[in-house]
Amino acid sequence: MNAAVPRWCVLIPCLNEEAAIRQVVESVLALGAPVIVIDDGSDDRTPEIVGALPVTLLRHATRRGKGEALRHGFREALRQGFEAVLTMDGDGQHLASDIPRIVAAARRYPEHIVIGARLLDRAQQPKGRRRANAVADWGISWACAQPIADTQSGQRWYPRAALDLVELPAEHFVFEAALLISATREKHLGVVSVPIASRYHGEFRHSHFSPVRDVVRITAFTIGQVVRHGHIVRSYRRSRATPPLIVRDEADRPAG
Repeated sequence: MNAAVPRWCVLIPCLNEEAAIRQVVESVLALGAPVIVIDDGSDDRTPEIVGALPVTLLRHATRRGKGEALRHGFREALRQGFEAVLTMDGDGQHLASDIPRIVAAARRYPEHIVIGARLLDRAQQPKGRRRANAVADWGISWACAQPIADTQSGQRWYPRAALDLVELPAEHFVFEAALLISATREKHLGVVSVPIASRYHGEFRHSHFSPVRDVVRITAFTIGQVVRHGHIVRSYRRSRATPPLIVRDEADRPAG
């Protein structure tokens, strides 16, 4: 049964995105969605460009990492009375045109995190990144004790129960993994994915994600969470027992 969509906003953490940030923000504003941008210490024209747009701009004087940028944005969203947040990156890899499908999935699955999963045009994704993501999906699904498609995508819908985890002690890209694990384990949320395209060509700047450094951080954290939550074998079996829940476009049908 479809539920009413809570009051929500779009949250965009960014760092040195002067080439893409205006188009990203304006495309979201065209949907009528409120926008909060967190500038994580950019030293280019990003804050100047965003500051001229009708959005809430939060700035870090120095770089503090994606985890702290998201945490700062979550706090501001809660302060403004929003009950859900949709996150997306500022480099143009995520499109505002995918937002309505993600919101529709959130309406249908109210007690779920919704992930814009990069399942389309996967040949665009560099092989090293694809392998790193596959390892992360395997481990984080185990820690969550449920199968999840594309645990590394930054385009996500977080309901209020997930926002309540804002003070999780995790930093950088580990924060997003920590949110998934704690939301599923402690808040008993499900995870549903909406297919989006992989976009790695064009004028994107070099990713701030390191397939070696950040995968090591995420893997170490994930192993600790698997052990902490116990029932290691049962959790693994649950993570592999069924395909991830994916909402396809055709009549909004879930499919594996």
